[in-house]
Amino acid sequence: MAYDDLFRLSSHAVITDESGNVLLLKANYGELAWGLPGGALEPGETIHEALIRECMEELGCNVIVQYLSGVYYHSAYNSQAFIFRCKIEPNYTIILSEEHMEFKYIPPCEMSKVQRQRVQECLNYTGATVSAKF
Repeated sequence: MAYDDLFRLSSHAVITDESGNVLLLKANYGELAWGLPGGALEPGETIHEALIRECMEELGCNVIVQYLSGVYYHSAYNSQAFIFRCKIEPNYTIILSEEHMEFKYIPPCEMSKVQRQRVQECLNYTGATVSAKF
């Protein structure tokens, strides 16, 4: 990579409800996409620090990090996304940030192909972190 090349890193949380549905947030910017909680690393942050900060900002609560399940390269964004299995305290009321307008829990089968793969690999974690590229 050249010095001026742009390369992104992000950390994201897979959080489920008691039925096994996965938490998604609807952004109020760009394409108004639904995605996992999390976001880009800031300079000097570790992937764990970014995950905890982003979840606090987006959900208004601390997450409990259980494990890193996968690292995924997205060619469209020239980025690596780190996917973590996390949980929040039961009965916690989510308080969305200004970046998001809505949240919902959905079954993985209703997600996009890329999102579904990342989530299913996280939920079916065998102890070995996986990687893939899209």
